[in-house]
Amino acid sequence: MNPVSAVTGIPSVLPTPQPTPAPAADGSGFASSLAGAVDDLRGLQSTASQLNVAAVTGNLDDIHSAMIASTRAAVTLELVAAVRNKGVDAFNEIMRMQA
Repeated sequence: MNPVSAVTGIPSVLPTPQPTPAPAADGSGFASSLAGAVDDLRGLQSTASQLNVAAVTGNLDDIHSAMIASTRAAVTLELVAAVRNKGVDAFNEIMRMQA
C-alpha cells in the first residue's frame, strides 16, 4: 500500500498529469510547453486561493490540503521564474556573441 494514497483529501487538490505533446521541429514545442506551464501555474494558484478562502472562512475541514496547495503553487512559481531567468540569461549570452 502506498502511504501517500492513504492520505485523504489530497487527490482532489493535485491536478491530473496531462500528456505532453511531441516536440515540434520548428521550436514551437518549447513555446507551447512554456505556455502550458504558465497555464498550470494559474490553475494551481487559483486552487490555492480557493482553498485559502475556504480555510479562512471556516468552510474547510482539512487545513492540510490548503497548505499543500499553497506550497505547491509557490514552488511552481519559483520554478517558472527560474526557467524564465535562465532563458533571459541564455538570450543575453547569445546577443553578446560576435558573428
